[in-house]
Amino acid sequence: MKRIGFLSFGHWQPIPGSVARTARDALVQTVELAIAAEDLGLDGAFVRVHHFARQLASPFPLLAAMGARTSRIELGTAVIDMRYENPLYMAEDAAAADLISDGRLQLGVSRGSPETAMHGYEAFGFVPGDDETDADMARRHTELFRAAIAGAGLVMSNPQMTGVEQPLAIEPRSPGLSERIWWGAGSRATAVWTAEQGMNLMSSTLLTEDTGVPFDQLQAEQIRMFRDAWSEAGHEREPRVSISRSVIPIIDDETRRYFGASALAERGDQVGHLDGGLARFGRSFVGEPDVIAAELAQDEAVQLADTVLVTVPNQLGVDFNAKILESINRDVKPALG
Repeated sequence: MKRIGFLSFGHWQPIPGSVARTARDALVQTVELAIAAEDLGLDGAFVRVHHFARQLASPFPLLAAMGARTSRIELGTAVIDMRYENPLYMAEDAAAADLISDGRLQLGVSRGSPETAMHGYEAFGFVPGDDETDADMARRHTELFRAAIAGAGLVMSNPQMTGVEQPLAIEPRSPGLSERIWWGAGSRATAVWTAEQGMNLMSSTLLTEDTGVPFDQLQAEQIRMFRDAWSEAGHEREPRVSISRSVIPIIDDETRRYFGASALAERGDQVGHLDGGLARFGRSFVGEPDVIAAELAQDEAVQLADTVLVTVPNQLGVDFNAKILESINRDVKPALG
């Protein structure tokens, strides 16, 4: 059975209609929605990470709180921008949050996406080296982070303190976390690289390339290329693949009031320019639950992925989102295989 989880961007704004008006609102409501999602039988609760914006930015305190208040549901990120991260400090935080959740973290990381700040990662103290791009730096940070959570010796001990001279690893460490790291790949080539590195694949509603075919077909090609590269690399375990979709079932007057017009509008992929090149954005799925179920059943990428993350309008509050997640889990998930 395919796993279904929610993905919250964690926006907050003190504007009319918003239930998440402050940062505290966004944080507390994300924990509460994870609890509700677990009670409803969903499989995952994921958060997006952005800096210099009114969105969730520091995932590990939040993930630890979610882990302390739930017992079964997977908890994750989609994604952490590794340009901003101190890999060793992140390794400590990630292990601690994973231990609190009893090994339920699924961490999506990546080079990051277009953001509010210009070179915001430099303000965090991280500058690409000579002949290195910011994407190169993100991959370098990721390599060190993965080595740290796997228990690599990173510094030598002080014999005056320990009585011996030997390599020291980061503490604490959480067994199995190194196999639960996902790379957010925006292209087919990056998906191949992800497989070669032995990370799981995370693909969103955006691909930073366009070949003229519908979004789900292009993403399905990305997934197949990832799995072929994984097999060629000879990794022993089976990889996981997650994709994101914007899904809003129209189930009552409230959902119709907020999203009824979207259900009637013509919906399709969008193609635009991003980071200096063409990008293809996937469509939204808004309408009656049985119609959405039939549409997603024909989505090639949905059929190939083992996990589907549905984005939620978090500023409408826990009760609203729990209601639409219940419908997705009950009315849509069975059609996805």
